[in-house]
Amino acid sequence: MPVRKILVVDDSATNRHAISEMLARHGYRCIFAETGKEAIEKAKTEKPDLILMDVVMPDMDGFQATRAITRDEETKHIPVIMCTSKNQETDRLWGIRQGAKSYLLKPVDEKELLGKITGIG
Repeated sequence: MPVRKILVVDDSATNRHAISEMLARHGYRCIFAETGKEAIEKAKTEKPDLILMDVVMPDMDGFQATRAITRDEETKHIPVIMCTSKNQETDRLWGIRQGAKSYLLKPVDEKELLGKITGIG
């Protein structure tokens, strides 16, 4: 199924805006969440085709939210791409172990982001 609607999860309004601008130029529709808990709720109610998940957020980090989304029967089919400034190999491996399909480092490179999305979609 082609990716059309993307849930962008980031507690930074600047990051949400930058990513949504990139995606809008290529015809993607974005919805937003600012916390891990909000991401889980929106994954269930909005049924996005893909989730871009930050890691460092208040209340629940992106690893925890990714684990909850990818292990829930209602949302486990939604692919998650971690999108974070945490650049250690252990962080990348932990994200994949939580269920993420891929891992991107911030600042996000538009070409790399689009490549990851089309590789999943």
